[in-house]
Amino acid sequence: MIKKVALAYSGGLDTSIIIPWLRENYGCEVVAVCGDVGQGAEVEAVKEKALASGAISVYVGDLTEEFVEGYIFPALKAGAIYEGKYLLGTSFARPVITKYLVEIALQEGCDAICHGCTGKGNDQVRFELAIKALAPEMKVIAPWREWSIRSREEAIDYAQAHNIPIPVSKTSPYSMDRNIWHLSHEGGDLENPLNNFDPQMLRICTVPEQAPDTPQIVEIEFKQGVPIKADGQEMTGAALIDYLNKLGAKHGIGIVDMVENRLVGMKSRGIYETPGGTILYAAHACLESLCLDRATAHFKEDAAKRYAELLYDGVWFHPLREALDAFVNKTQETVSGVVKMKLYKGNCTIFGMESPYSLYSEDFATFGEDEVYNQKDAEGFINLFGLPLKVRALMRMTVGRDAHIAP
Repeated sequence: MIKKVALAYSGGLDTSIIIPWLRENYGCEVVAVCGDVGQGAEVEAVKEKALASGAISVYVGDLTEEFVEGYIFPALKAGAIYEGKYLLGTSFARPVITKYLVEIALQEGCDAICHGCTGKGNDQVRFELAIKALAPEMKVIAPWREWSIRSREEAIDYAQAHNIPIPVSKTSPYSMDRNIWHLSHEGGDLENPLNNFDPQMLRICTVPEQAPDTPQIVEIEFKQGVPIKADGQEMTGAALIDYLNKLGAKHGIGIVDMVENRLVGMKSRGIYETPGGTILYAAHACLESLCLDRATAHFKEDAAKRYAELLYDGVWFHPLREALDAFVNKTQETVSGVVKMKLYKGNCTIFGMESPYSLYSEDFATFGEDEVYNQKDAEGFINLFGLPLKVRALMRMTVGRDAHIAP
């Protein structure tokens, strides 16, 4: 028998109606648990709203710095980007929130953990895999897989019938997820990929057409792959991201419109606003181009793709992710230096960089006269590197073209 449930609570539509639904259908007490990962003012009203909706207690954990240092920066160092566009803002927030949720559930002696994820989305997988990793015997309740509500419109009707204030309406039905890293938008007219998104929907970024006509240069200093300063000022990770968010948003940086392949098998369309993250990823990639050798850089590209898939699929607490972190951290030992980025009407481009660990040598790379590189050496290199091609060509000349060898 379930007597007490810890609910992952955000104050959004789904979790708002889940509190009365749990009390009606399970007859249990509900402990609302909110992880503050930098989602802003919406956290302030969470406690009062959850209690008014029927929760017996509410926990709001300040997880922002832990989120930045323990989840965002490892992904940044890895260069993890899902399907070439998505900077994983929702994906890597889920494990830190679930970790806190499990801690409170165990502390409160709860019999189950509940989340408001739909049966169509990725987040149900992310929450539940993290719960399995951290509290393997804990029961999970997922109302969207149990109740008779089948649409956001019906969920809105349920909320209105129970006098529960909600942040959406039938005329503005977007599903949004916000934290210090990004803001995502899904649903409504976005579900038809033929529809261009309404710029009025954006909550963070200025559209590039309305951004300033004068570019702005921002300087970022990295130490072993981690950003530590912006424009000469040393900051905490959260403060640095907040600073870059403001700059990037002003210049229309980080707006992404993409159709992605969900883990559960369908495609979905989302609009993401990630201004500071876009600047950091671009700057970090530029610095790596200066500091990593060819073989390591190319192998890391493959590892980054796998790392992104792990995060997207919700298996943060997996030994492969830990092993990849060990590899990534080794590569980042020399990724230190200063990068200047130019921000202009939605574009974020390199403006200059330097590192004490730079592998770039002007002495070797110059097209001018030099005394360190003997161009005659290239002949022997090409002869050896091309030897397999030459041997194969000689063989083809010997056996002729009628030996069933493809041209």
